[in-house]
Amino acid sequence: MATRNRTEVTEFFLLGLSSWEEMQPVIFGIVLAMYLVALMGNALLVIVALSDPKLQTPMYFLLSQLSFIDMFLTTITVPQMLVHTLSVNRIISFNCCMIQLFCFMAVGSMEGHLLAAMAYDRYVAICDPLRYSAIISRGLCLRITLTSWVVVSLNSLLYSVLVTRLTFCGNQVTHFFCDITPLLKLSCTRPVVNEMLIFTEGVAVVVSPFFFILGSYARIAVAIARTHSVAALRKALSTCSSHILVVLLLYGSVIHMYLRPSSSYDLDQDRQVAMFYTVVTPMLNPLIYSLRNQEVKGALRRLFRKLCISRNFQPGPRCTI
Repeated sequence: MATRNRTEVTEFFLLGLSSWEEMQPVIFGIVLAMYLVALMGNALLVIVALSDPKLQTPMYFLLSQLSFIDMFLTTITVPQMLVHTLSVNRIISFNCCMIQLFCFMAVGSMEGHLLAAMAYDRYVAICDPLRYSAIISRGLCLRITLTSWVVVSLNSLLYSVLVTRLTFCGNQVTHFFCDITPLLKLSCTRPVVNEMLIFTEGVAVVVSPFFFILGSYARIAVAIARTHSVAALRKALSTCSSHILVVLLLYGSVIHMYLRPSSSYDLDQDRQVAMFYTVVTPMLNPLIYSLRNQEVKGALRRLFRKLCISRNFQPGPRCTI
């Protein structure tokens, strides 16, 4: 490796999603629209899941937590990106960069753990329906959620501390936020310890939920195959299709972005994948769960009906459904 000049970095310059200045207003408008749709969609799903009496089940508790995670994930990166898109000053301090890195890794990892818990919920509901209420409870889901938060927070703290110990040969980050891949690229020497952690401890914390999900669906498939029932297959597909689609969207992006040697990273391509992961996926998740779920659609209709009824009792134009 060629020797690069070492500098004491106190701040980073984020290059953003694109270097084309004429494209910045277009990027700003598109990303802002997707961000607002993601916030409103997920907030609406949280409100419905927590307030509707018919959705007071462990599955919808987990779904509300997933929507909260999606709002948090996109808010960690997008507002800063929008400001930088229309600004010449795209600087972020070293400490703020490390805080953003920690929050992004913790929240991103937490999404996989919630999807794994939802897969287990679906497995019990399909393969052991008579004991579902005895096995799955709101308290169990709460304990799983809290334990997962502790695990992903410790994991993200470890990564963040190791990044702070690197010696950087430059401060231009080829990204629109502080992610671990472009930061490792700025290291003066190959960050062997960090790469080893990504492929060992990182796999255990981030990718193990994916294998748990695969195992859950493998057992569901075996159970359905034993019944030789087309009706059971259709019911399982209607129950699990939304979850499977969200899992594919999440882990397709994560595996492409992180589980590769640093020498094979294409930072320009990774910025596009990161945009899909941090903005497009959180925007699509509430649409996937609401459009393909009759219970959620029914809860949304009841919510809008309540809002219209309350509005009809106030002065002004009346609304109809």
